[in-house]
Amino acid sequence: MDSPELTLSLHRAIAEIPAAEWDACAGDNPFVSHAFLSALEDSGSASAKTGWLPQHIALRDGGGELVACAPAYAKSHSYGEYVFDHGWANAYEQAGGRYYPKLQVAVPFSPAPGPRLLRRPGVPVAALAEGLVQAMTALSCSSVHITFCTEEEWQGLGEAGWLQRLGVQFHWQNQGYSTFDDFLAALSSRKRKVLKRERRSVAESGLTLHTLRGSEITRAHWKAFDRFYHNTVDSRWGGAYLTKSFWPMLSDRLGDRVVLMWAEREGKPVAGALNLLGSEALYGRNWGSDEDVPFLHFELCYLRAIDFAIEHGISRVEAGAQGEHKIQRGYLPALTYSAHLIAHRGLSRAVGEFLDAERPAMLERMEELAELSPYRRDGEG
Repeated sequence: MDSPELTLSLHRAIAEIPAAEWDACAGDNPFVSHAFLSALEDSGSASAKTGWLPQHIALRDGGGELVACAPAYAKSHSYGEYVFDHGWANAYEQAGGRYYPKLQVAVPFSPAPGPRLLRRPGVPVAALAEGLVQAMTALSCSSVHITFCTEEEWQGLGEAGWLQRLGVQFHWQNQGYSTFDDFLAALSSRKRKVLKRERRSVAESGLTLHTLRGSEITRAHWKAFDRFYHNTVDSRWGGAYLTKSFWPMLSDRLGDRVVLMWAEREGKPVAGALNLLGSEALYGRNWGSDEDVPFLHFELCYLRAIDFAIEHGISRVEAGAQGEHKIQRGYLPALTYSAHLIAHRGLSRAVGEFLDAERPAMLERMEELAELSPYRRDGEG
């Protein structure tokens, strides 16, 4: 995209773009901040070696000012994305096509919804969409995938002819609660009793719980947390995407935006849950433990996050991917959005037909999940 108005460039490291310029486009969401993305790269978590080759998009105006950008990666696989396209890749490659590399506009290993097409006011979605198509061609990629974008971006991309996909997560909304008891009072009597019983079980387990933030989190905490993280991914046969050096690097760069829910037994670390704080949301990210303590996962990941949000006047808690069990702890279904552009017309048509059938099914599933809400209905105690 070289025109009198805007010039496109690709960058193989976020460090090539000044942090102040990037963040002026990125806004408040911590996951698309220069600090978070640079911690991923500098720690070796997101790199060519791990199959996440940075190819960040930058658009500059005639005066050289950065007016739009996007975190983008040339991918040699489909892991660490949480919006699954393995079936598309397999079908295309079985037909003799080459699906990888593909261009992924995303936050690596982080299913946290938020802006992906980062723009200064007045810059349209279409400008970055056009730039991404040119980048796809220049990098010989089969496709471009923008995952966990905003609804506004999703709508704009759909108008530009991109394929649209829906997903579901579970988010807690703060209805102006002053205390955790206010939140409990909004639940049906049966659900309220269950949560009280779960919290009581954790309280009687002999553990000491803390909420740590910013400088309160030490290197010793991160050393233990890295162990917890590996315990979790090993037990689920997953990949340990994040390196040991990522955690302290993240902490140093994001400061008070890092919130760690922590459990100890007689001073010894037992479990932890990592959250990142934005102006309107607390985002749950990683969890792990050394002990299998009943209900501790729910306490650290979901209920203490609600406690924190109420105390600090945060509008919502987004607790990551999957997990219908979150509904019974006050987290209701919320749509997530992704958009996809596939160069091969036949594959694009086939995927488009699949998504045309998947979207109404997803909306129907949303309605079914909403019926499981634990909140009191009219006339309930």
